Amino acid sequence: METIGVLAVQGNFREHAAMLRRLGARVVEVRKPEQLDGLDGLVIPGGESTAIMRLIRLYGLEEAIERFTAPIFGTCAGMILLDRNHLGLVDLAVERNGYGRQVASFEADLRLEGDEEPLRGVFIRAPRVVDEGPEVQTLASYEGEPVLLRDGRFLVASFHPELTDDTRVHERFLELVRQEANVRA
Repeated sequence: METIGVLAVQGNFREHAAMLRRLGARVVEVRKPEQLDGLDGLVIPGGESTAIMRLIRLYGLEEAIERFTAPIFGTCAGMILLDRNHLGLVDLAVERNGYGRQVASFEADLRLEGDEEPLRGVFIRAPRVVDEGPEVQTLASYEGEPVLLRDGRFLVASFHPELTDDTRVHERFLELVRQEANVRA
């Protein structure tokens, strides 16, 4: 059973934790650097990216996340935090609120790579990918734009997969965690 940390300083951490538990993972709510020790993966949830960045600095988590070597999954604000202009862990540049402000929030069916059934994406002040490195893979897109991407051990989503009943994105993250554990072993 994988032990997955969910950054729990602000945002939708409870929803991610519930979905991961539903899939059989052990979940740790992370608020301090030492809570990252021994985790198989980490989720950085959506919320307010400026507030989350300020809080991870305040709690001393910034360097701990930068040193963390297991897979990381960032959704919405989590995607922003992982990009080139923030923690610099994913070879992406994103535009905050790229699909519009809160009033422009929407849901849409997404084409998920390797899957026939569409994936429902919930976009709330979602970031838009404006540049991606050559190693970054697009796993789902919306109107031709990448919204779920993988860069090595990192998975990032512009949308909120934790706000639907569809577990496929979290399943893919847990699969990435298992693959990386095998590589490290």
